[in-house]
Amino acid sequence: MEENATPTTPGAAEGLVAPVEARACDARPTGASPSDERATDERPVDARPTVLVVHASVGSGHRSAANAVGQALELVRDNAEEAAALGISAPADLNVEVLDILEFGRIVFDGDKTASMFTGFTRPVYDLTWRYTLTGRLLWAGGTVWARVMYPKFVEYVRKTRPLAIVCTHITAANVAVSARMITGMAFPILCVPTDYEIEGLWPHLHTDLFCVANEYMAETLRPRRIPEDRILITGIPTRPAFRETYDRTTTRERFGLPQDARVVLALAGAKLPRPYVHFRESLDQLIPYLHSFESMHLVVVAGTNAEYARHVRRLAAEHGLSNVTVLEYVEDMAALMAASDLVLCKSGGLTVTECLCAGVPMILMGRAYGQEKANVRMLTAAGAALHVTTARELVDTLRHVNEHPESTKAMLVNASFLRRPNAALDIARATFELAAAEPSRDAVLRRKHFLHFYWGRKPAHTR
Repeated sequence: MEENATPTTPGAAEGLVAPVEARACDARPTGASPSDERATDERPVDARPTVLVVHASVGSGHRSAANAVGQALELVRDNAEEAAALGISAPADLNVEVLDILEFGRIVFDGDKTASMFTGFTRPVYDLTWRYTLTGRLLWAGGTVWARVMYPKFVEYVRKTRPLAIVCTHITAANVAVSARMITGMAFPILCVPTDYEIEGLWPHLHTDLFCVANEYMAETLRPRRIPEDRILITGIPTRPAFRETYDRTTTRERFGLPQDARVVLALAGAKLPRPYVHFRESLDQLIPYLHSFESMHLVVVAGTNAEYARHVRRLAAEHGLSNVTVLEYVEDMAALMAASDLVLCKSGGLTVTECLCAGVPMILMGRAYGQEKANVRMLTAAGAALHVTTARELVDTLRHVNEHPESTKAMLVNASFLRRPNAALDIARATFELAAAEPSRDAVLRRKHFLHFYWGRKPAHTR
């Protein structure tokens, strides 16, 4: 269903090399919420050239990726040497805003609670919709329906802000951004940054200026969806600046009170959404009694903000008289802790595995995987960059194998090096500035206005 639109170029796009003095970013505080119309109407609009980085608060990965991109944009703005190394220039007064699209909804709902609905016995349903629907020949391209039905507040915010570009790390954000551009008739570029190692069928394919994807495996899934090659860029998944740094292992272990001569196995059991981690934590509980037989191994369990779970693990370790278990709660310097570890036990979330890749630590992925996590497992294990276990018994056997054959983890590190892209956020920042500085695209398909847009694709690269 097609609508008429006359694209206009945001006036701020002309100022991409403004020599004015740099100013700090005035991004909206995380706690702010435009849940009512008045709050949105009174939201102050910055007159400076602005890039919007938009995520959805469904779990923590999309938000972490958005923050990483936002930090990279600010780094390029504030650091002339970094900008010169990337071969780009940015407005000295650039304003970067990291926004949660769900806060702009006509009905504001809790994305974390909604995500928890697709765990447990409902996860196969999620797998069906994520992996099998709208990823074959019948494809979704985008349309104004998202904003007209649920997100008119975001359209008005875009109309007032007139952004240089919008970077999206979640499909809802991307679809609403496309809707806003169609409705307003503006010509700012939209960059989509999937945060897993597969691309869900509901990304707005034909109306996205650039897909920034993790690797060639993902690019293969876009080509049958008729995405032009010049709109696909392999950047990697963006991570925080801390994962670009190098760390001294000895110093880090001293700081966390860990033994220097043991094989440190780091279990990432803390999470914003506890429900998907139920089986993960059960497997750790069943592993702990066997740690008597792993004398050269030291298990570090990160419980995050869940103090009750931390107390449970400490009690369990004490009951078995174990001295080779350390329990940590919230860890600020996770990048350093990962780099000081010899092996990580984790779920197969896109951001988590990407941080492991950037930290240079081999991983064992735990638990049955559905949806995008299944794609992550498949890609990483096929590349030989990770091992995957689904039960506690399999975990114990795998750890015994790794303990007896440490060269197996070295092989994983070599394979993982082909996937490691710690500069992904900076590469996405560079692409954002380049698109913002370029002439607006005159591609009729990209700029056409639709209420709903479906189209026929080719045979999927990866059959389901």
